[in-house]
Amino acid sequence: MSVTVEVRLLSGKTASVNAGLDEQVELLKRRAQIALQVGKGRLVDSFGAVLDARVSIEDSCVKDGDSLTFHISKAQVFATRRGFIALLGDGSVVAWGRVAWDSVVQEKLQNVQHIQSCGNELAPGFCGSAFAAILGDGSVVTWGPAAYGGDSRGVQEQLKNVQQIQSSPGYREGAFAAILGDGSVVTWGSARGGGDSSAVQHQLKNVQQIQASSGSFAAILCDGSVVTWGDADCGGDSSAVQEQLKNVQQIQAARDSFVTFRGAFAAILGDGSVVTWGDADHGGDSISVQAQLKNVQHVQANHRSFAALLGDGSVVTWGAALKGGDSRAVQEQLKNVQQIQASRFAVAAILGNGSVVTWGAADCGGDSSAVQDQLKNVQQIQATAFAFAAILGDGSVVCWGGLSHGRIVVRYVTVKDQLKNVQQIKASEGTLQPKNYNGDYRIWGGGRWIVLCMADVKATVAKVAAQLRLQMMKATQDYNKATMSGWCAYL
Repeated sequence: MSVTVEVRLLSGKTASVNAGLDEQVELLKRRAQIALQVGKGRLVDSFGAVLDARVSIEDSCVKDGDSLTFHISKAQVFATRRGFIALLGDGSVVAWGRVAWDSVVQEKLQNVQHIQSCGNELAPGFCGSAFAAILGDGSVVTWGPAAYGGDSRGVQEQLKNVQQIQSSPGYREGAFAAILGDGSVVTWGSARGGGDSSAVQHQLKNVQQIQASSGSFAAILCDGSVVTWGDADCGGDSSAVQEQLKNVQQIQAARDSFVTFRGAFAAILGDGSVVTWGDADHGGDSISVQAQLKNVQHVQANHRSFAALLGDGSVVTWGAALKGGDSRAVQEQLKNVQQIQASRFAVAAILGNGSVVTWGAADCGGDSSAVQDQLKNVQQIQATAFAFAAILGDGSVVCWGGLSHGRIVVRYVTVKDQLKNVQQIKASEGTLQPKNYNGDYRIWGGGRWIVLCMADVKATVAKVAAQLRLQMMKATQDYNKATMSGWCAYL
């Protein structure tokens, strides 16, 4: 026996699709996709529920004559330290680079809504990042090293109706924190990294937002107060400023999980002032600029410092002076600032006229003098740990960065001519990945780990990911023979 259903796009376009009762919903979805001439998406019933593509038509309760909606979502790309994960329009997931998972995990990753990673690849003996994916039913799937929160079995029964997940990657360990629909919080992973919130669990009610440092978390409650837990050296103890933490609007974290395993937090209050706590060398002490921190609109953090954008377009910085915490050398230029972006130890600001001002460590992009004449009509800036990439008004891309530990961080000459009509850039610690208006992807890198250059790839994200998985295998095998002064293309 079979059923015939009407499948409708939100645009109003419809198609009649037939499927056998013993066939999977996945086949029905593919036929609808072909009939409607669209990309991947989700089938939604008349009640708004997403149909499980893995079950049979009979078990899905789809009946003859039903009207279904084919919902298309844009693909999202999430950057990890050594690779990328793409969440496709149908809620499935593909990955490339150093992202490890097994078939059991892949089977569970259906109708995924969001993905969060946790890991530190500079740690000796690093064995991979951990990941947590929120599914459409509010449950969570985790995978990766248990030390970084890849094993959530101890709290799996509590992970229901999850709304948001944040991660706290430390030196050799890390943790996750999930906000549930009722405003409570569930944590797992390394206790030192913030995976144990039992000491403050009774306070974690009506949580609206969570921010993470290297080994700690800070939660904003609905009344504007803040609850912290985790390593005190990373901001896990806010008792010294607790009385000031009222009517908190936003929190940013400086976290250096590369070397020091220290961190700090900065909170913007309702009156535009700022409260800081945590390690002083990471910006946890803002007393030297406290009088200037008024009418603060936004705070941007790098690994060791903070930069506050004020209502008049000026900028105030504090933290490690040589790592972005001292902007006095360019202070006169920091006027009418529109946007701030940060790499590991440097900061870049876009001004109202489309130009860019940088400061901080030169080997992390703090010196843009070599490309300054190109930085005009800048629309957006993205950063890796050691470099910046700016999208200009004409869709072209300008990159700058430096050397770190003797390895070239940014060199995009081999793909520069292909970077046209770029509308978005995603960054991992080692690569930058722009998306063009026509959907093409270009990947270039170096960083500390990846030696890979993609060119002339004209495909969907899924196809790109499938190709890259094979290419990265070869890139990994040939890594020791490659030189960081050039680029290797595996096409």
